[in-house]
Amino acid sequence: MWNEGTYSPRDNFFNINPVMDHFNYKKGKLFAEEVSIEEIANKFGTPSYIYSKATLERHAKAYIDSFQSMKGLICFSVKALSNISILKILKKAGCGFDIVSGGELHRVILAGADPKKIIFSGVGKSRAEMAAGINHNILSFNIESEPELDRLKSVAREMNKIAPVAIRFNPNVDAGAHEFTKTGRKSDKFGVSIETAKNLVKECNDSDNLNLVGLTCHIGSQIMELESFEDAASQALDLLIELDKLNINIDFIDMGGGLGVNYIGEETIQPFELIQSYEKIFKGRDEILILEPGRSISANAGIMLAKVEYKKDDFLITDAAMNDLLRPALYDAHHDIWPVEKNDNLASNVNVVGPICETGDFLAKDINIAASENDLLAVRTVGAYGSVMSSNYNSRPRAAEVLVDRKNFYLIRKREDHSILTSLEEGLDDQI
Repeated sequence: MWNEGTYSPRDNFFNINPVMDHFNYKKGKLFAEEVSIEEIANKFGTPSYIYSKATLERHAKAYIDSFQSMKGLICFSVKALSNISILKILKKAGCGFDIVSGGELHRVILAGADPKKIIFSGVGKSRAEMAAGINHNILSFNIESEPELDRLKSVAREMNKIAPVAIRFNPNVDAGAHEFTKTGRKSDKFGVSIETAKNLVKECNDSDNLNLVGLTCHIGSQIMELESFEDAASQALDLLIELDKLNINIDFIDMGGGLGVNYIGEETIQPFELIQSYEKIFKGRDEILILEPGRSISANAGIMLAKVEYKKDDFLITDAAMNDLLRPALYDAHHDIWPVEKNDNLASNVNVVGPICETGDFLAKDINIAASENDLLAVRTVGAYGSVMSSNYNSRPRAAEVLVDRKNFYLIRKREDHSILTSLEEGLDDQI
């Protein structure tokens, strides 16, 4: 029987380990916590996303419980997994939220988030999004350019309000697993140079409608070594010391997210190692340390369930496709795939693909797995950037989402049907 057990923040919880992520085999059949995956498929169909509540809670606590010498706040990056039920679980575990759009603000407010634990990031905030954040009294707007700060000042002035600001500086650190996930270089669209950051700090100080509350940076995603994080933190410390000399006090230093996870056997850093490193660099500082993990909390807490429709030569054609899981096609990302019922005697090398009319529509290439028509497959480590990146390409309805809580499981997002695909278009052609 599955047992929650005990853990320490020092546990290597990113590794694929049945005790750690709560997806494991029992007598040859795959379970999520204490629920058979086959039972979920029978009730809710395929493709479906399945999440383990215990894994989400465990990963959030691994961050929250790692702070020792500094006050800390963990703001889950909503772009990784934005289902409202998931956000409620993480809020209850003690997380705040890092958002990048008005839609994500709407979601976290619906989930009951404490506004003073909401940070609004992103390079393209609209006036309406800024006004919404001010009205909700959020913790901070992470400002990424001079024009953005000017716009926020204007919006706050029109509302006769004071907007909280954290300046996102760019440490010019080249880190991340893929070119599209690197965010801390001079050539990237995110943040401003350190010199520009100093100017924006002064602009905040001179404004009646802006309140400088923090400094922030974020260098990339799926980062597997401490050195890049430490480099960025050292530059942040230098900037903090310069603010000290100007008698400028701020409330927090936000070091962003980016910690990598185990997809197919990678060696990963643990949250306590990262936080311990930051606390050493910022030793003696009074600011709150904020981190914005997303992938490292939710990735290994989710699987995508798919059914094999056909076996054709060395292709397994499933009912899940690139519209359900874009990462392999977009990033050439690798996800481990397990059969829901083991049958190692039939294993062979195959390509797992979907029904979309694109050669790039694949879930995995050249993997060794035993599967036949109508068999169920579990694509692992999809709790981050899985369902949130799904689409209706080829007019395919988006998948259902299911939450497992020990012996129970619940539908937390209904499967779309064809009527939903056309509901926003129906009747409009009457004007033509």
